[in-house]
Amino acid sequence: MRVGDVRTDRQASAALQVFARRVGLRIENGRVRRSSSRFCLGVEHGDYNGTDLFGVGTDRFIWLAYRPNGTARIRLFSGNFPRDGIIEIRGAEVPPPKTVRDAWARFPYGVAWVLRREGIPVARGFDGVLLGNIPGGGMSRSASLTLNLLLTVLEVNGVPPPDPMRIVDMAQAVENDYIGSPCGNLDQIMILFAKAGMGTYYSPARRSVRHIPIGAGAPAFRLVSLDTGTERPGLETSTYRIRRAECEELVSLAAPEFGIRCLADVRSPELYRAILARFGESHPAHCRRLKYIYEAQRRFTRMVRAWRAGDLATVGAVMRADGHGLRDDYEISGRELETMCDLARTVPGVLGERMLGGGDKGAAGALVLAAAVPRLRRAVERAYPLCHPAYAGRFAVHELNIVDGLTVGPLRA
Repeated sequence: MRVGDVRTDRQASAALQVFARRVGLRIENGRVRRSSSRFCLGVEHGDYNGTDLFGVGTDRFIWLAYRPNGTARIRLFSGNFPRDGIIEIRGAEVPPPKTVRDAWARFPYGVAWVLRREGIPVARGFDGVLLGNIPGGGMSRSASLTLNLLLTVLEVNGVPPPDPMRIVDMAQAVENDYIGSPCGNLDQIMILFAKAGMGTYYSPARRSVRHIPIGAGAPAFRLVSLDTGTERPGLETSTYRIRRAECEELVSLAAPEFGIRCLADVRSPELYRAILARFGESHPAHCRRLKYIYEAQRRFTRMVRAWRAGDLATVGAVMRADGHGLRDDYEISGRELETMCDLARTVPGVLGERMLGGGDKGAAGALVLAAAVPRLRRAVERAYPLCHPAYAGRFAVHELNIVDGLTVGPLRA
């Protein structure tokens, strides 16, 4: 079976054991940890701007099969990147931060580096094999991998699970401090806390999470990932980095006069208009970023209320409006992403659509009535290759279910 054909836990377990035998790693009678992807329902790009967040875990995964090896060495192999061979970590011996480029090995190196900085010993090693089917760009492949590795290293070393928000902080630090990616904490939160059939609501003011079930009257629906087939650069080299810097610059400019600590503090119409009047001419692009965050926050409460009531039409309408804001005001989308959104809007039963994740490239997403998913798939398969022939063999439509973010159990033979 090809890596790209793996869909189920049983298929993943079989493939992981084939890879282990091929490269000489011992994982038999071990355990397997599965980490999900995520689908943000709101507010995309809100985490580093201080907004409340809402999203779900989705069933594209990373699996890690592992077994302690009785040494101080961590030995890892990825079935997605077989040419990289076995990655070996000996205690604290890892490359310095921000020196490993364009290799998946920077994530396990980063986990070891952050744990050492946190004063958590990494003295017990293990053999591990990884496999994933999360599309690239928009569904948090990097956060899923980091959380999976972090929790596995802690378990093997007998470290009691820290407070979940400390796990989030450490996972974010792997990307911020070791890799150099300026990501926020949305991805880590939405994966770590995800529960099947539930939306995860995060309040940054209290650093608290609560779970909200979809309303009982909701029609059958699916979340759909519309993978453009494009490769998104790391956040450290993308438009994401520029947008985050613009938002932080506007906050620093406005803070002395208006007392804000983040763009999410701009909630009242009076404060919003005052900041636009003060900086609209000197910093028009920065004010467009504020416009998106301000309007997205105003839509957010309506979207969560609609989710709780099972009013998917309103949830989709908010998602669509957010997509327009991300495209026009935040200016973080891309040609291929917007083609997917344009195609989705032509299909009856698609309730809402927008780009996902960091922007530029990667995947868009849609909220779709279940009966309309085949129509959406046909529309994309027919028209997208005509619009972007360079990606004719690389794009994909992924139908998603809402699942637990992390599970762990015995590796089945």
